[in-house]
Amino acid sequence: MRTADFDYHLPPERIAQTPVEPRDSSRLLVLSRRGGALEHSVFSQIGQYLHPGDILVVNQTRVIPVRIFAHKDTGGRVELLLIRRLDLLTWEALVGGKRILPGRHLAVEGGPTAEVTQALEGSRRLIRFSEPIEPYLPQIGQMPLPPYIHERLTDPERYQTVYAVQPGSAAAPTAGLHFTPTLMEQLKARGIQFATVTLHVGLDTFAPVTEENPLEHVIHTEWCEVTPEAAAAIQTAKTAGGRVIAVGTTSVRTLESAGRAAAPGQLLTPFSGPTDLFILPGYTFKVVDAMITNFHLPHSTLLMLVSAFAGREAVLAAYNEAVRLEYRFYSFGDAMLIA
Repeated sequence: MRTADFDYHLPPERIAQTPVEPRDSSRLLVLSRRGGALEHSVFSQIGQYLHPGDILVVNQTRVIPVRIFAHKDTGGRVELLLIRRLDLLTWEALVGGKRILPGRHLAVEGGPTAEVTQALEGSRRLIRFSEPIEPYLPQIGQMPLPPYIHERLTDPERYQTVYAVQPGSAAAPTAGLHFTPTLMEQLKARGIQFATVTLHVGLDTFAPVTEENPLEHVIHTEWCEVTPEAAAAIQTAKTAGGRVIAVGTTSVRTLESAGRAAAPGQLLTPFSGPTDLFILPGYTFKVVDAMITNFHLPHSTLLMLVSAFAGREAVLAAYNEAVRLEYRFYSFGDAMLIA
């Protein structure tokens, strides 16, 4: 297995720059895990492929506006993209600007002062603020859109799911962007259940695997949680014959992390903590029976996860067909159901 095996050609014009309206009018490519058959639909009709008793597991994380600006003591302006909080005052951040070295003091626009305490790989730095930065972010922060989106987002709520309630992510769990409150109520009326989990998505989710052998790649660690209530609902649905359908790769990693932590004979256990689960072809899925997902970047850990679930050849064939039929790709793009 090589990283180059997870490649496909994507014309730049197929990368969606803006979300569609309404949310559930996006296209839906349905891929069968058995045989690789494809069907074409729209997301609002996803209920046709779901059964009473199935349980959809959604990630309720909320993107926080972590793109902020500061000034050096010399007056130069610096962009900070907060990646993850390490303690009450310290964050790992991507820093845009010259000579941002340890010991450099910064004054955040509209916020506290800060100091660069450590230089990490590339443009990453550890930043220690004089007071917690989170209370300032709603007023001074900007939404950290993916690097391949160049259009301005007029409504920041379109980069949030309709069920996003737990602040903590630097990127949206984009498979969930297609759901509307009306669609969710329609599915519930048909006997399809919902359970919520949390995984706070880091910006490393957009980073490609650069190692020739993906087994040498060190995946980013993210915090996730499956509450006792969610674990019980998922276990009950599975025992009754329903399918566990993960909405997005973040839900997949959360569920499988909870499954790996479970005792023998248990499907999954309540779980709260960091996960660095890297799912590659050859992985045996314990909890997830089907997944809803968007189209992912070449050489990405997310494409590898989807390939582990449905088979690399079938996934790449589906991607090539989606390109041919001019589906929209990536965060604001169309969706897949793999079942």
